[in-house]
Amino acid sequence: MTAIGLLKGLSREAPILLAGPTASGKSALAMDLAARDGRLIVNADALQVYDCWRVLTARPTPAEEAALPHALYGHVARGAAYSVGHWLREVRPLLDRPVVIVGGTGLYFAALTEGLAEVPAIPAAIRAEANALRVDGGLAALIAGVDAETASRIDRANPMRVQRAWEVLHATGRGLAAWQDATTAPLLPTTAAEAVVLHPDTDWIDLRIARRFAGMLGRGALDEVRAVQAVWQPGQPWTRAIGAADLMAHLQGSVDLPAATASAILSSRRYAKRQRTWGRSRKTGWQSVPLP
Repeated sequence: MTAIGLLKGLSREAPILLAGPTASGKSALAMDLAARDGRLIVNADALQVYDCWRVLTARPTPAEEAALPHALYGHVARGAAYSVGHWLREVRPLLDRPVVIVGGTGLYFAALTEGLAEVPAIPAAIRAEANALRVDGGLAALIAGVDAETASRIDRANPMRVQRAWEVLHATGRGLAAWQDATTAPLLPTTAAEAVVLHPDTDWIDLRIARRFAGMLGRGALDEVRAVQAVWQPGQPWTRAIGAADLMAHLQGSVDLPAATASAILSSRRYAKRQRTWGRSRKTGWQSVPLP
C-alpha cells in the first residue's frame, strides 16, 4: 500500500497512530484523516510541543490549527520541564474521542503502545553534570558511565537517549534497563489502534529535507532563532530543534549562512535515518507504508 491508498484502508473509528521520518508528509496525511473522520490531531513530536518553535519544527501553521482541531502543539514554554511522562498524562484524556496521533518521536509512540517506566524526575544538578560531561567528553564519556545492560540496549548514536541513560543511573542508582523492565501497562496498545509507519525512499526524503529547510528559511526560521538568542542555553531540551544550533552559530558569527544551512540539512538527514531505523524495528502491530 502507498500513502495515496492509505486513507481508504484505515478505520474511521479506531485511534490512528501515524509515525515516520521528518519531512515525510505525516502532518498533511493527519489533516486528511482529521477532515475525513472528524478526528483530533494529537502531536507526538518532542520539539513541536515548545512555544518558541513553529517554523523550525514544521509545526502546523496558525491557519491549519484553526481549520482542524489540534492538541499538544506549542503549549510548553521553553525551559519548562517536559518529558514523555508529561506527554502521556496529557494524551490520556484525549482518547475519549477519535484521534490521529502523529509525529516522529519514537519514544513517545513506544511509551504509548508499550508502556512507560516510571523513572523519578532527574535533579537539576545531575542534568547539569550530564550536560557538561557531554560537552567535554562527548557520547563516549556518557556511555562509559552507563551500566552494561542499558548500554547494550540503547541507541548509542542518539545523544538524547545516551544522556538520559546516564542521568537515570546517576540520579537513582538503578540502570534505565532495570526501570524499563518494570514498565507499566500501555495506555494504547497497537491492538487497540491502527498503527502506521511511513517508510520513504532515502533519495526522496533527502531531497524533501533540503527543499523544506530552504522553505523554512524563507518563512522566518532565522528570525525564530534570533528571538531566543538572548536566552540560548545549549544542552537544554528545547534547544535541540534540528537546525537551531546551526542557525544560532551563524547569528553568533561562527559560520556563514550557507554553511549553517548545509549542517542543518545534514543533521535532518541523519535524524531521518534514525527515525527510519526505529520504524523498521516496529515488527508487530504496525503497518509499513512505502513512500513515494
